[in-house]
Amino acid sequence: MASTAVPGFVLPQVGRVPLIRVVHGFAGALLAAFVFFACFAFSETSPYDVIAIPTILLWACLGIRLHRGAVPLVVLLLLYLGAIVVGLIPFLDEDFPVTWTIQLIYLSVTGVFFVMFFSDDTQARMELALKAYTASCVFSATLGIVGYLQWLGIEDLFYKYDRASGTFQDPNVFGSFLTLGALYLMHGLITATARRPVLALAGLLIILVGIFLSFSRGSWGGTVVATLLMVGSVYASCGSARLRRRIVLLSLATLALGAVAMAALLSVDSVQKMFATRAAVSQDYDEGETGRFGNQLRGMEMLLERPLGLGPMHWRLTFGLEPHNSYIGSFANGGWLGGAVFLALVAATGFVGFRLLARPSPFRAHAQIVWPALLMFFLQALQIDIEKWRHVYMMLGMVWALEAARRRWAARDGRRAPASAPREGDRPGRVRNRDDAMGRRLGEMPAGDART
Repeated sequence: MASTAVPGFVLPQVGRVPLIRVVHGFAGALLAAFVFFACFAFSETSPYDVIAIPTILLWACLGIRLHRGAVPLVVLLLLYLGAIVVGLIPFLDEDFPVTWTIQLIYLSVTGVFFVMFFSDDTQARMELALKAYTASCVFSATLGIVGYLQWLGIEDLFYKYDRASGTFQDPNVFGSFLTLGALYLMHGLITATARRPVLALAGLLIILVGIFLSFSRGSWGGTVVATLLMVGSVYASCGSARLRRRIVLLSLATLALGAVAMAALLSVDSVQKMFATRAAVSQDYDEGETGRFGNQLRGMEMLLERPLGLGPMHWRLTFGLEPHNSYIGSFANGGWLGGAVFLALVAATGFVGFRLLARPSPFRAHAQIVWPALLMFFLQALQIDIEKWRHVYMMLGMVWALEAARRRWAARDGRRAPASAPREGDRPGRVRNRDDAMGRRLGEMPAGDART
């Protein structure tokens, strides 16, 4: 039996298992459910929000810490929220801006929770969350495909505007949500760390079809950019010519398989027509003085004269549409301070993300999956509003938690001899890690053992 620090006190047990292990197991299951339910976005309140409070409270009781490497994220989020609240003050009697601000504060709290949660026991917790997220992607993509094909015979269920939407209100959010799951499966396949490669390939195909049928130009382009960055990072960081050949061959095979799947989908008339429409550079709602771009030009002129911005959600109340640009939206909602802080948040996270990819550490394998997906959202923020997307805050927490863990590892082990340094991508389970698995299969030294 395990004892606490209090002499003479013995933890209770459930059967032969200490109670604390049972509680930790339940907390892990609750966290997995929390992440999985991120795909349920039919309404403003979802199962994700219902399970958020007990998950956060339970893990707070079990013990989560804010490490020094994650402090910049918390400071930037607090400054951003402070600017939003200041912009809200003149409109406290309006329900819509107040509700929006409260929701933004709640999402920021989840971001802080995630960075604290993933900063400790990083490898195992990241794996748990990414597996749950990928399962969520496969689930939502399957429903999106079924809805698009109208196999259920229920109009507008899992598809909207003649586009697959899965468990989301907006096909654009649906398509972008799936990218992280696709990257996780692709990373496992190209590094030979997927335990069930056939199942992983099947899941990847389902997700990619879901992304395609969302007919979201941002999701298409973002997925391509994120995939190129991930594959390029894995290629550059591996130390084996044989592994690099494998990466190239598997990438070419994936492209060929994707081309065949796309050709099959485009053979359907309705898919072909929608693809031709959505592939256009601009849509009808983008053009004209009252279109997306016209509103942005008029709004930016107004913002130059208003240091406190328009106020939360007052862009929408003024122009009848969202700004469809989170960078402009941050200036509109939080004034010059809010906009500057949002830009600083993106720049700081970008610096941290690329440093995680560039420096060998036990955390680079997971950074190769998470950072390209988050970068995609930062790029998409130029043409869509991402500040209310739940999963973006989870990814923010993941990236900064990986940096916090990397800094602690570097301070503790960074000066050890290479032979005693941890292997890159160290993970619990059947094999130690993704990079270690590559080394075992191909007879190479893992890249993490090389010091720079």
